[in-house]
Amino acid sequence: MSDILWGPATGVGSMPGGDAREAAKTVTGSFEDFPYLPELPARGPGADMIGRTIGLLVEMYAHVEPSGWRVSDRPGRDTRRARSWLGEDLDALEEFTQGYEGPLKIQAVGPWTLAAALELRNGEAALGDPGACRDLAGSLAEGLRTHLADVRRRVPGAQVLVQLDEPSLTAVLRGQVHTASGYRTHRAVDRQVVESALRDVMAAADGPVTVHSCAPDVPFALLRRAGAEGVSFDFGLLTERDEEAIGEAVEGGTKLFAGVVASTDGPLSDPAGSVMGVRTLWRRLGLNPGTLAESVVITPTCGLAGASPAYARAALAHCVRAARSLADNPE
Repeated sequence: MSDILWGPATGVGSMPGGDAREAAKTVTGSFEDFPYLPELPARGPGADMIGRTIGLLVEMYAHVEPSGWRVSDRPGRDTRRARSWLGEDLDALEEFTQGYEGPLKIQAVGPWTLAAALELRNGEAALGDPGACRDLAGSLAEGLRTHLADVRRRVPGAQVLVQLDEPSLTAVLRGQVHTASGYRTHRAVDRQVVESALRDVMAAADGPVTVHSCAPDVPFALLRRAGAEGVSFDFGLLTERDEEAIGEAVEGGTKLFAGVVASTDGPLSDPAGSVMGVRTLWRRLGLNPGTLAESVVITPTCGLAGASPAYARAALAHCVRAARSLADNPE
């Protein structure tokens, strides 16, 4: 485990709108202790989570079909657009993090959600081809290395954390990802194969990695074995079945990125109310309340792309206040 001191609150990734400077200004202004690189999927294909990560791949390319992203022989317009938007976002982040020293989060789609989303030339997901999955993980690892070097050069004082987005991971492990026809599902991928690919991609980060999933039944133990230092999840989806794994994670030093603030427009409760469930869980697990603030980072439940700009700003500010409430009154 790294000895980096993460900030008390941060965001998940996506923001509404299409203005990179406005998004970077909002994020760095909201999270002075733990900013992140915003994603703006409203700009279109290539700015979406999958397209942005495809733009990072080394010697693998894809283009947009009506059904989604499909492997290509060479980089086309869609890949170039993804890279151009990422460059724009990095320029904006660099502008608003001049002199910044501290943790900084960047996001990329993890190898299994990518394999479930990216189509091979025959229109089926790469997930159904073990060789394609290996190639994809290797290309992603290489691309992450290059991307990280660029971020570290642009924000030299930052300690960069990589967040791998894996919302499809549980479906991959359970054999619930549909084939192109929609009538069948791809068979479940062996847990050791899943763990191994994640470990290889995390190793490429050469620094701390957290894994985000806003799906139910996050495989906490598997992610920790693969090397994740943090797990980011929608707190509202936890069930009693998850509690033992969470207790073990906390005692093992894993950072919990607890999504407690709704990611779409709606009334925000008072900050203390937002983290009440976290305090209650701590008590139920018999954990020391004094460790709450150092074990938990407060976030929205998921990305904020579907929110209004005004709500997105309010939600980020609310995360900061909720984290402060947790630190001030852990009991």
